[in-house]
Amino acid sequence: MIIDTSGKLHIPSVWHQDPMRKQILFALNMDTVVGHVNRFVRLQNTEKLEAVFDELQPIGSTFRMRSWLTTKPCQATVRSQISHVVYDSAWEKVVADLCEKVPQVVAWAKNDHLDFVIRYLWRGSSRNFVPDYLIRLDNGKTLVLEVKGVDDERNRIKRAAMAVWIKTVNEQGGFGQWCFDVVFEPARTRDVLLKHASECKSGE
Repeated sequence: MIIDTSGKLHIPSVWHQDPMRKQILFALNMDTVVGHVNRFVRLQNTEKLEAVFDELQPIGSTFRMRSWLTTKPCQATVRSQISHVVYDSAWEKVVADLCEKVPQVVAWAKNDHLDFVIRYLWRGSSRNFVPDYLIRLDNGKTLVLEVKGVDDERNRIKRAAMAVWIKTVNEQGGFGQWCFDVVFEPARTRDVLLKHASECKSGE
């Protein structure tokens, strides 16, 4: 099964022309079919991106967070409106410590119990991408930061969905300017924070 020059799905095999065999072929290649449809829909909607809000809670806030109990290591915060940050790994402690110390960081929050999710398509079904941190920089921009040890195809699809979300929010306006980045090495976290702070300032 291929996509021909006209953009249509084409099955050159005569053996697969039988209706039942064709259905089986489509089922086995559902990712390809869904991806093709998704690209078509995206092309049809490139003129204008518009955010779709949750009807029950259109705008979230760290101010409305409820307390929860945990047995994991945690530390009190100063720059975060959430009183404590929970450490799920040594790497997360590095990021949290930098957010508390780097001068360009005005406020931040670990995306834990915040319900900040980005929808993306994976293997024919809609999934939730939950970025790790929301960081407000001193130039007014909000950096969505993800930390990853390894990269793969699924993570690349998440980043593509995040890029569309960032573009949509920035174009729609009313929520400030947003940016996104991924850190694959703990030692680069500070550089990423400073890079976005510097780039945002230069673009004003």
